[in-house]
Amino acid sequence: MSPADTGASTVVGAATSPPALSPAPADSRMTPGGPGYRRMSLALFLAGVATFALLYSTQALLPLISGEFGVAASEASWTVAAATGGLALFVLPMSALSERFGRRTVMTASLAVAVVVGMLVPFAPSIGALVVLRTVQGAALAGLPASATAYLAEEVRPKALVTAIGLFVAGNSVGGMSGRVITGWVAQEWGWRVAVGVVGAIAVLCAVAFRLLLPAPKHFRPGSLRPRVLGRTLRDHLSDPLLRRLYAIGALFMTVFGGVYTVIGYRLTGEPFGLPQGIVGSIFLVYLVGTVSASTAGRLVGRLGRRGALYLAGGTTATGLLLSLADSIGPVLLGLVLITAGFFAGHAVASSAVGKTATHGRAQASALYQSAYYVGSSVGSTVGAMAFHASGWSGTVGVGVLAVLGVVTITVLGSRAARRAPVAAH
Repeated sequence: MSPADTGASTVVGAATSPPALSPAPADSRMTPGGPGYRRMSLALFLAGVATFALLYSTQALLPLISGEFGVAASEASWTVAAATGGLALFVLPMSALSERFGRRTVMTASLAVAVVVGMLVPFAPSIGALVVLRTVQGAALAGLPASATAYLAEEVRPKALVTAIGLFVAGNSVGGMSGRVITGWVAQEWGWRVAVGVVGAIAVLCAVAFRLLLPAPKHFRPGSLRPRVLGRTLRDHLSDPLLRRLYAIGALFMTVFGGVYTVIGYRLTGEPFGLPQGIVGSIFLVYLVGTVSASTAGRLVGRLGRRGALYLAGGTTATGLLLSLADSIGPVLLGLVLITAGFFAGHAVASSAVGKTATHGRAQASALYQSAYYVGSSVGSTVGAMAFHASGWSGTVGVGVLAVLGVVTITVLGSRAARRAPVAAH
């Protein structure tokens, strides 16, 4: 009998054939080896170079600045603390602008203003004017760190995010290193004013190359500038226990780093070392260790987990602090190597974890981290210099050890919270 006669369906197997599945949309975000990844990596690497070179351009020159203006280390250190403080204060407003106008636009504008101010810094007539210019420069640079992290979180696949952010942080280390080494040798011949002018010129070249290389964002979606919306986003981030721990860890690591590298010039130019300014500037070549440790942070997390990597970074930093107490140059240099490696590894791990943890408002989440991070730098620079003035290098080391103990304590509390979470869920 025909199907019409029996009432059977004319579509054979209609009841048993599964519906056709549409293919999953391809992930168009960048990945190592893929289109645009190298250009993006180089662009943000150069942005990191310019940011740290400008931000810490006076740090290796503090003894010379103290001598010209007749001020103590604690006063000269404000040329560093003011820049990092300005960045910490403005990073949240700048991140809000990046949510509305785009990451690339804000980063470009920030670098442009910062390099213009950088060319004015050599002409500061007094320590007060220098501090003001450095504050403005830090505020301008606030558009870089949070926007860069948010750009990477949106444009790079999650599995490659730690590595990509590690490369940006590596650019920070190269900028910090090259700026200090160059200023040390230039200042020895022509003074600190010419030295910071040279750093400003290098930053101009980095800024131009950054703008030419950085691919246009494909996954950015403009957000709102309404205060109520921004306030709700910030409240969400600050109510997340993991994000709060990561912010505190970033601040504490930077407290160590800011204190050590603000004061180390005074220690090495004084007794028992008595090193010339050019040699002291070359000490900052140890930043290359930070370049390596930051760029390999992804593999470190893959082997040890995030908390294991933070324990290792904290232990390495603490060991370096204790070694630096010696009165011979060999142990001091080894100590600086370990401090630098531990700091940059810890920073790369914590900052990349912020990008992974935040599910919305990534620029604000990163901005809160950067704000805490640079507050730590300002505190470390100021308190480290005060401790040095009161108790010598051992006082600065004491401040650093306390900060590392804070990192370890917070990480332990995070481990306990993670173990309790499955039990509570069950």
